[in-house]
Amino acid sequence: MKGRILQLLILICIAFSIINCKKETPTEISKPEAIEKPVQTKPKKEKAIAQKPWDSITHDNTIDFLIAYGKEHKENKLRVKTRLGDMIVQLYDDTPLHRASFLFLVNAGYFNTTCFHRVVPGFIVQGGNSENYSTVKIKNKYENYTIPPEFRKNHKHKFGALAAAREWENNISKKSNPFEFYFIQAKNGAHHIDGEHTVFGEVISGFNVLNKIAKLKTGRDEWPLKDVFTKIEVIE
Repeated sequence: MKGRILQLLILICIAFSIINCKKETPTEISKPEAIEKPVQTKPKKEKAIAQKPWDSITHDNTIDFLIAYGKEHKENKLRVKTRLGDMIVQLYDDTPLHRASFLFLVNAGYFNTTCFHRVVPGFIVQGGNSENYSTVKIKNKYENYTIPPEFRKNHKHKFGALAAAREWENNISKKSNPFEFYFIQAKNGAHHIDGEHTVFGEVISGFNVLNKIAKLKTGRDEWPLKDVFTKIEVIE
């Protein structure tokens, strides 16, 4: 009996020693994975939209420019200042291109560089030109653009009418020269040129000033011997 117990103890000891001698296979320690940092990209700069200058009118974009300008500027009354007095002028809304163009040139200060350069008593008093270099410079800046005619049966060359000058040669379509204008000084009007030039406004006050200008002495070129410069401003 004792022998069996002894054998059993021996077997238990052997089994216990075998268990202790076994080496556990170490679990493989995983290396920490590198955390990829997000690439910081510089925010794309939005391309700045180049804004055109407010006076970006050219010979090619005349109509589109004037339509847009006319929508933004609804004014239709002006004061024409001269050394002989002031005239108040009403612009017609149904000649929108000419109205917008005249307002544009007034706001650009063009007419403030000009004078009445042609006086024909009993006919017209014409302005919008001078011997000032600034006058030519502004015309060139705006590429001497022209305006399609806007003839209206209800707008005639009556006394005090404001109309646009134009070239007569090589101008079949009768396009207006927006830089030069004239007032009819003939008491009975000048209806022989109805349908030849666009009438786009009229004098509503200061007819005496118009008559004073018509009485000025002129040279052979019909230019007054003493300049009458203009300063034109919009009346709010």
